[in-house]
Amino acid sequence: MISNMVCRHCIAAVEGALAKADIPYQNVEIGKVTLMQPLDAEQQERLDAELQALGFQRIENDGQAIVESAKIAVRHHVRDERECRLKLSACIESQVGLPYPTVSRLFSQYEGRTLENYHQAQKIERVKEMLQQGRHSLEEIAHIVDYSSAAHLSRRFKEITGMTPTDYIKLQPPRTPLDEV
Repeated sequence: MISNMVCRHCIAAVEGALAKADIPYQNVEIGKVTLMQPLDAEQQERLDAELQALGFQRIENDGQAIVESAKIAVRHHVRDERECRLKLSACIESQVGLPYPTVSRLFSQYEGRTLENYHQAQKIERVKEMLQQGRHSLEEIAHIVDYSSAAHLSRRFKEITGMTPTDYIKLQPPRTPLDEV
């Protein structure tokens, strides 16, 4: 497993690191690399150096691997709202393959924060992205990210970021659509 992978750009970066370290692989997906063969000590060292330079880290510890799988499940739950209609606990159990209390305990042990706090932080990051895009009203964003109302979203946003969604929008430079670049 590889930590800190969050998007398709991360997949491309890890593929580049594997190529640079001259390590043959079958597949790379978020958080996971399938190698053609086990790594020897020299290959591990080369790969670790390449990954570290990109902000990633190879995970070998079972507990850390479970935590990374839980992070991937949370991000999936937050970002793929149409696909993942399960409760967070059911989503994590389904994707990680372990009971939620076990995953939650390990997450707190390794991360120093609760799985619920990580989930809330991921939801707020999703809200920030949607606010920057300017395509949805706050009420629509609240519905998409599974808050009961725009007022509830605004309260949670302020608790976590220290500012209101309106203040956040004012601080962001206007986005230029890609087709206008």
